[in-house]
Amino acid sequence: MAVMMYWEALQRAQDEEMTRDPLVIVMGEDVGVAGGTYKATKGLYDKYGAERVIDTPISENGFTGLAIGASFIGVRPVIEIMSVNFAWLAMDQIFNSAAKVRYMSGGQLTAPVVIRSPGGTAHQLGAQHSARMEKVFMGIAGLRVVTPSTPKQAYGMLKAAIRCNDPVFINEHELMYNMKGEVPDGDYFHPLEGSEVARPGRDVTLFGYNISVHWCLEAAEFLATHHGIDCEVVDLFTLSPLDRAGIKASVSKTHRAVIAEEAEAPVGVGSEVIAIINEECFFELDAAPLRVSAKNVPIPYNHKLEKAAIPSAKDVVHAVLKMFGK
Repeated sequence: MAVMMYWEALQRAQDEEMTRDPLVIVMGEDVGVAGGTYKATKGLYDKYGAERVIDTPISENGFTGLAIGASFIGVRPVIEIMSVNFAWLAMDQIFNSAAKVRYMSGGQLTAPVVIRSPGGTAHQLGAQHSARMEKVFMGIAGLRVVTPSTPKQAYGMLKAAIRCNDPVFINEHELMYNMKGEVPDGDYFHPLEGSEVARPGRDVTLFGYNISVHWCLEAAEFLATHHGIDCEVVDLFTLSPLDRAGIKASVSKTHRAVIAEEAEAPVGVGSEVIAIINEECFFELDAAPLRVSAKNVPIPYNHKLEKAAIPSAKDVVHAVLKMFGK
């Protein structure tokens, strides 16, 4: 096992897949000469040249459409949209072209395109650079949505996504790029469907994805040490399709559920997880599921207000204690 940062895992995955397959290309703003805003394409321009590592204009709809069109004829593009906030400008290409072409062509065309984009609330980037858009993408039929919470997942999911014949949106969190973790030395491919039990437990299930998995793990340690509550933490690394069987299995074991997400609650991941719990294991519940979510406001620029708008491990602890009447 090698220990590397999240961004290094992404860079390694792209490097390996570009070496293996000359039809893998990288496109996006500042991915070439600059090596990527978050360094995920560092060194690729020097190694593979401007024809395969393509610096684009600030025109998300244009270069995303170009890459998706290229994927129809066998190219395997990895698109980096510098901030998920800018993905709004490419929605027509992602939703109406990439996600629908296999169905509308009766399987004659596929769109083996990967769209990587950092999102989430970082440090005082303001409302227009702090979006959490995963709930928008996960509602689109025909589009796979994954969200790695560790360098190992980031490496394995990106490699699997590049080889997948479906369009895959990889939701990364801006605060996680410098996170360190173990990554296998050889080829490793992480499933693009399912979930993982990050911490086994018996009293309540904490569901999280990307950064909120780490809130859940922190909260679980605190609750075990100070309140004797044994939390199971489930990493929902795939948001579309959600792992119905995994959600059911954990809640049927613990009989309680708290869902933590950085996004606003309305029409969110938490809402969908609770719907699955109600449909799959309603009579297993000993308490109503709870959501831990951001305030339903544009993210403020002011540091104190920004922190007040988004949840943390403390909010997960409070939700669990409320559930147990403490």
